Amino acid sequence: MEHLYVISYDISEPKRWRRVFRIMKGYGEWLQLSVFQCRLSRARMLQLEAALGEAVNHHEDHVLIVDIGPAENVSPQVRSLGKTFTPVAREAVIV
Repeated sequence: MEHLYVISYDISEPKRWRRVFRIMKGYGEWLQLSVFQCRLSRARMLQLEAALGEAVNHHEDHVLIVDIGPAENVSPQVRSLGKTFTPVAREAVIV
């Protein structure tokens, strides 16, 4: 079962920020500068957490992971100004 996550991060060093950004692009859809929307299984979420845990400085950086709930049944209550917000849809991923 997949869950929908919103992940934001505050990385204090540009080199680490770029590394975290590249990691996140492999797991979700970029929404804003340091905010991603991800639709992930439990196993993929654990992989992402491990990759982020290795990439960040645990004394200087901050990653916030919000579990919105089961992706199939979630209907996030989001108000968006400007661009339209659309929850990430299930689609095939070619690795």
